[in-house]
Amino acid sequence: MTVKVLILYYSKHGSVTKLAEKIAIGVQQAGAEAMLRSVQPLDPAEQPEHPVISEQELIGCDALIVGSPVRFGVMAAPLKAFWDQTSQAWIRGSLIDKPAGVFTSSGSMHGGNESTLLGMMLPLLHHGMVLCGLPYSEPALNQTNQGGTPYGPSHVSGMTGDKAFSRDEQALCLAFGQRIARITQQLQTGASS
Repeated sequence: MTVKVLILYYSKHGSVTKLAEKIAIGVQQAGAEAMLRSVQPLDPAEQPEHPVISEQELIGCDALIVGSPVRFGVMAAPLKAFWDQTSQAWIRGSLIDKPAGVFTSSGSMHGGNESTLLGMMLPLLHHGMVLCGLPYSEPALNQTNQGGTPYGPSHVSGMTGDKAFSRDEQALCLAFGQRIARITQQLQTGASS
């Protein structure tokens, strides 16, 4: 049985979308299904690149990877608004024991990547999810001079959002997707035996 990894994100200028798509490739390389979904934007004029998440897709996933741009050191408002509407899933325990991880993008090197990643972990912990990060056994984590943390992949997009993804940032996205897919597969295999 193929595991379903939901990659849920909000992106205003496209950098987080690109991170999500790169992570999805890693998920697929590990033999899992990657489902890319966006949260509902607060601005009605915004058109997400991928479909907006449904409650059934959220509770039906086997693993969840969440991404947001940095907004003053925290997740963007549309993602926070999404979490504020998940109390029924929390009451039912729909996400308990499912693997989860986070990713982000900021305009500058010290723009709040790590605080945003840590803040995005809080709803996952409240939902009883099992957090996964990036281990230092990933060579790119030791040599990156742009994005990438043990808390999850990140990208430094530049103040105008036009900075290309570094080779290390791309490698960390792939490794992250592979790792969460692999851990999910191992948990499901162990649970069925």
